[in-house]
Amino acid sequence: MKCYCTAAALSLAAAIGVGQSAPVSLPASPATVVWGYYSAHAKPALTVHSGDTVRIQTLSTCGPTERMIAEGVAPGDIPAYNADIYREVKDRGPGGHILTGPVAIEEAEPGDVLEVQILKIDIDVPFACNGFGTGRGFLPNDYPYSRRKIIPLDRDKMIGKFAPGVEIPLHPFFGSMGVAPPESAGRLDSAPPWMHGGNMDNKELVAGTTLYLPVHAKGALFETGDGHAGQGNGEVDITAMETFLSGTFRFIVHKDQHLLWPRAETPSSYISMGFSPDLKEATTLAVRDMINFLVEQKHLSRDEAYMLASVAVDVDITQLVDGNVGVHAMCPKNIFK
Repeated sequence: MKCYCTAAALSLAAAIGVGQSAPVSLPASPATVVWGYYSAHAKPALTVHSGDTVRIQTLSTCGPTERMIAEGVAPGDIPAYNADIYREVKDRGPGGHILTGPVAIEEAEPGDVLEVQILKIDIDVPFACNGFGTGRGFLPNDYPYSRRKIIPLDRDKMIGKFAPGVEIPLHPFFGSMGVAPPESAGRLDSAPPWMHGGNMDNKELVAGTTLYLPVHAKGALFETGDGHAGQGNGEVDITAMETFLSGTFRFIVHKDQHLLWPRAETPSSYISMGFSPDLKEATTLAVRDMINFLVEQKHLSRDEAYMLASVAVDVDITQLVDGNVGVHAMCPKNIFK
């Protein structure tokens, strides 16, 4: 787990079955999704072992098939499972995200850390949607009405054609990746991110990134969805380039680590995160956890870690619109020689 766990934890992970396994497929269907929540009581759609790799198919947040067709999407471009899920899934809420899972990892127990290696992300359709609604987004009083937009995606050139003369590079990632919250939280709304991860909307979590999540329930119960072809930090109108994605993930359990907040690691940076209704508190949580990381894993004093966070770490707003706002701190790896 590189800088997030000890060598002893790595040995334990190897002992419980970390290895190279062929991916297991988890398609999106009425039987393999949960609508709008994370829960320690959710029934697993799939159970795997530490070290296993799973390819997970997910829905967008663009809505029912009929709505997309009315907005100009070709019927043949919309996956058939979208209509099946909207028609057949009746257990919904309290949130609106349709998430594939949960995936239970047999060895995971409360107090462990689940390492989620994001190996590959595929964009499954040639379009994305974006929109804002009345009373929603970061500027609800400026836009007291609703608008929606379909954005064609060129998957060969990896460009979103937003408007004539406006092309956006595609960097697909899952807006929501998380595990079950503590049992006492009950059925947790899929919208606000928290210590379980969930709707983090962190555009750094692309293929090649590793996410670390604290485990609160037996099996961890990983869910994912809310696919984005790209997004700006802040996600100010409340949606990104929403689209259908499939992701290939490897899951590794690290025993008895007691991580409090999600962390991540890209090829070039270490990332800490904080989520709260208050932007200052979210920033405090992200910066404090980066200091903790620098003390625990880079063996700096707390004073040195605070100073290093000031001179080398970027503190960015992740999103401003999901109930709990998000902040992430990014520490470059190349400063450590």
